[in-house]
Amino acid sequence: MTETFKREIYLLRPKKLSPETIAVTFAKTSRSPLSFREIAAELSDEQSSEFHEKWVVGYGHASVAEHAVLHIAFENVSRLAIECIESNRLASYTEKSTRYQKWDLKGYCIPEEVRGTQYESLYTDACDALFSAYQESLEPVKAVVQEMIPQREGESDARWDGRIRSEYVDACRFLLPAASLANVGMTANARTFEHAIRKMLSHPLEEVRSIGEQVKAVARQETPTLVKYAERVPYQIETQKALEERAGALPAASGGEMLELLAYDQGAEMRVLAAALYTQSGCSFVTALEHVRSLDAEAQKSLAHELLGRLEKFDVPLRAVEHAVYTFDAIMDQGAYFELKRHRMMTQTPQILRADLGYAVPRKIAQAGFESRYREAMDQAAEAYSRLAEWNPHVAAYLVPNGFNRRVLMTLNLREVFHFCELRAERNAHFSIRRIAMRMAEMVQSVHPLLAAYLRMPEEETWGSIEVEHFTQV
Repeated sequence: MTETFKREIYLLRPKKLSPETIAVTFAKTSRSPLSFREIAAELSDEQSSEFHEKWVVGYGHASVAEHAVLHIAFENVSRLAIECIESNRLASYTEKSTRYQKWDLKGYCIPEEVRGTQYESLYTDACDALFSAYQESLEPVKAVVQEMIPQREGESDARWDGRIRSEYVDACRFLLPAASLANVGMTANARTFEHAIRKMLSHPLEEVRSIGEQVKAVARQETPTLVKYAERVPYQIETQKALEERAGALPAASGGEMLELLAYDQGAEMRVLAAALYTQSGCSFVTALEHVRSLDAEAQKSLAHELLGRLEKFDVPLRAVEHAVYTFDAIMDQGAYFELKRHRMMTQTPQILRADLGYAVPRKIAQAGFESRYREAMDQAAEAYSRLAEWNPHVAAYLVPNGFNRRVLMTLNLREVFHFCELRAERNAHFSIRRIAMRMAEMVQSVHPLLAAYLRMPEEETWGSIEVEHFTQV
């Protein structure tokens, strides 16, 4: 008589099992015939800790730690520190939004490095000026938006404000510096947290190193073994210092194009189409590529349609599309960068936050008659940054407002181009990132028209029209 096996799919609940026990349960299935429930029933927290000490720490089987998942809340950390916290690719984050929430006058971090020094008053005066200007800008810019989006009949003032808040806060937030305090929730596995803690402990800012110590202590409450050996990394610290010294000899560029396409492969479209056929064939990739290249233009266009022509609004292109890769050098305001950095599947190499690339002026700020006050606060921040940067450029970065421009190098594949451009070009996205997304799509379409023709972009706008509508200066 043939033995039958019943399929079962079930949760190992964190309410009943510790994260380390769940990780061991999954790890043991590779060599144990028992069910997951039976394996878990045999384990204690102490046994799980011993397992991890031997196999994960002792023998380096770090993938086991990926089954232990933690949810950690960060409150009242600077947005500059959040850049390090959110720099881990394999994690999930949700943070306090500068588009929907308003900041209090003293809602900023004073770093330990400046406390009690000759620079403390310079620092706090600049932050106070920015936050005062921010608070003062809210009502006049709100009035501009109210003219543009009238109150509906029977609509309460509170509901009307809720409907238009992002429209005016979007413009006012350009004044908020990187010192602004925010909250962020992070979900990741223990392996990612160990890596994150190492980066934080090796960071040049005291705030970030202190956060790293706190994260380690909190994580050890649930995963006492998996993160306990996370320490500062001399390689990261010493390499950063060495590169800073070498980079000091390079001249700083004063401006440039918003987006520059530095590198792409002219043959990438053929390679993508070949990869799509390769998955369904028994031939070598070289054979598939030769076949695609032998097709005439219409046949290649037909094949591209087979690959991408059935995409609907929420569909994701097949992975074969990832074989087309692009590198961009971008200049964008810091607010736009905060939207960009959420796209962690692309490779991003941002420059240290500076105040020498100029700043953007939102059109609504000018329409509200607030431009001179806005410029006064931004120029004061730039002057304070300049003076502080001579002493410590990393600490000076706290003073840089969202409106200042920043350089970032991006390398991404065509599948991520679809995701980034389509998501960030939508009308409910922030206008700073919309112009970047629209321009990127236009540039990719110009070099790879066969595949990029299927990007689902707004047709009634261009990156230029967005720039004219929302900025008087970029």
